[in-house]
Amino acid sequence: MQEKDLSVPANCNGYGRIHHFKLGNNSDWIYDPLPIVPACNKLKLEAKDKIRAQVFQVSGCNYRCWYCFVDTENLNGFSKNSKFFQCGELVDMYLNQEDPPKVIDLSGGQPDLIPEWTVWMMEALIDHGLENKVYLWSDDNLSTDFLFKYLNSEQILLLTTYKNYSKVCCFKGFNKDTFSLTTGLSQDYFEDQFQNFEKILELDIDLYAYITLTSPLSTNIEYELPKFMDRIQTLSENMLLRMIPLEIMIFGPVKKYINGKRNELIEGQYKAIKVWKSELTKRYSNSLINMSIDKIPI
Repeated sequence: MQEKDLSVPANCNGYGRIHHFKLGNNSDWIYDPLPIVPACNKLKLEAKDKIRAQVFQVSGCNYRCWYCFVDTENLNGFSKNSKFFQCGELVDMYLNQEDPPKVIDLSGGQPDLIPEWTVWMMEALIDHGLENKVYLWSDDNLSTDFLFKYLNSEQILLLTTYKNYSKVCCFKGFNKDTFSLTTGLSQDYFEDQFQNFEKILELDIDLYAYITLTSPLSTNIEYELPKFMDRIQTLSENMLLRMIPLEIMIFGPVKKYINGKRNELIEGQYKAIKVWKSELTKRYSNSLINMSIDKIPI
């Protein structure tokens, strides 16, 4: 079902896809420079409005976000729709195409269910002499602390010193209720996001964040969203300026799950984005707001 949404056919023998990242969204939303701006700056490329990325998706996730662009059967790790690869094999498939993109995106699912994946990909890029030619971008839904449980000190060192790498973490909702409505999990897991994010912050890597703002119209967004933003600032004063709200769109795999309540959640995000924009102007100077996202100090 996901494949029907792709603008170009799946590649890498059916195990990869090309994604076109574009700056910004519609006029009601917010400017989105990720990962284009950090990728271009790290690789010293001319600034672009659009960039191609080679995406590899891990076929597993411990969330079931109702708006996910991946159909559920591709989040279960079933061998019917997935296969084990060494990272060197992934890089070989990536190179075996005309004009490979300059960006490799490790996505999912939840990539950090395999915490070694990013490090193994770094090692494979080094082995292929690509560490200075390719920008590596990885996602994380903040559901695990596996990076810290299972990586050894040498792997952590590579993760934190690899030049052309950035990581983005996605907060699912801005309070316990919106988290649970998004993921289908207990509200108790909402707190794990902050604990895991704080640990990642301490790694001092090139770190960014997403947040989803879908919410019931009955939510007191004017209170709940600033409270979330306050909490992020206790972890890092400027992190909100490296955090991009994701506009939730209806992809093919999602259509069968849409009902009146979820249409309301989608409508709620447009109320929330107005509060988000207003809060940023209260909390930061114009010069900081207008700074390139990869230059924001955290």
